[in-house]
Amino acid sequence: MTIVDAHHHVWDLSVRDQDWISGPELQPLRRNFTVADLAFEARAAGIGRTVLVQTVTVPEETPEFLALAAEHELIAGVVGWTDLTRPDVAEELARLRELPGGRYLKGIRHQVQGEPDPEWLLRADVRRGLAAVADAGLVYDLVVLPHQLPACVKAAADHPGLTFVLDHLGKPPIASGEREPWETSVRSLAALPNTVCKVSGMVTEADLASWTVDDLRPYADVVLDAFGPDRLMFGSDWPVCTLAASYGHVLAAARELTDPDDRTRIFETTATRVYDL
Repeated sequence: MTIVDAHHHVWDLSVRDQDWISGPELQPLRRNFTVADLAFEARAAGIGRTVLVQTVTVPEETPEFLALAAEHELIAGVVGWTDLTRPDVAEELARLRELPGGRYLKGIRHQVQGEPDPEWLLRADVRRGLAAVADAGLVYDLVVLPHQLPACVKAAADHPGLTFVLDHLGKPPIASGEREPWETSVRSLAALPNTVCKVSGMVTEADLASWTVDDLRPYADVVLDAFGPDRLMFGSDWPVCTLAASYGHVLAAARELTDPDDRTRIFETTATRVYDL
């Protein structure tokens, strides 16, 4: 098995600020995290390939990430950003594919979690953008909060030709131990065949200082049951995960939460298929 890390980030604060890194809790992230740093962590953990995911909603970042993928063998795919509401979004996606490293563009993501409208995904201009993503043969990553999941269900139902990848299980409230209404919404999303879920981001939704695998298990079990191993993929969410755990610790927890018979699919084949790596 060649383990695929389907979700990580890099950034260089000398290139641009990461304005989401604010407050004392996030201060450990206020430094550069490079591909070299990633490679050290990933290789030590036995990771063979990775998917680099956007961090800020600026047009310059995606071309930079594509160039990084072209330079570094470890990065097998990029989930970038573009403004889905722009009228020429189809042309912009085509332009990105023509850039150096453009063949590594596999998906698009927007920080929907920061949108005040819980039905942002259902706006007419966004729907047009999602259709363009589907027409381009790309997937769409969902980074959302639990109250936004009902709109994800509607969007996925309205775009059956587009694969929607739910990041971080939809950010369930693991620290509080609550499961509803998150579980009902996640199961509704999983009922649609064009949806996939990343086993990622759990440790930072739990108590950062004292989480245990048993704290994560009820939420992992929900997505394992709802999506099944053919529609689940592992993601480290490095370096954000380092607020709560090391790269190796996150990988070990994910292994403990999954059945040995399912691991090849969750840790390799689902991501390879969905992102066409």
